Amino acid sequence: MFKDLNPILHSQLRLAVVSILISVKEAEFTYLREKTDATAGNLSVQINKLKEAGYIDVTKTFKDNYPQTICKITPQGVQAFEEYVRDLQSYLNIKK
Repeated sequence: MFKDLNPILHSQLRLAVVSILISVKEAEFTYLREKTDATAGNLSVQINKLKEAGYIDVTKTFKDNYPQTICKITPQGVQAFEEYVRDLQSYLNIKK
């Protein structure tokens, strides 16, 4: 029957963040905010959830006296994303 979809990735914003990180080596918080059109607060919460799940690594530094947050997808995040896509495809491939 249908597999349960990963609840961490089944959030629109978290899925968008992971999708972006799949295609780039790393991304700054501001880049993710611009691409997702999310508020800084909401994006921050969702990034923390992805980090707690082990799907992304987050590095916080300073650049020109301004805080800089850089996100990278982890191998566990890549695997979770690939499984999510396969599970979603199984919904589309059901024979009538």
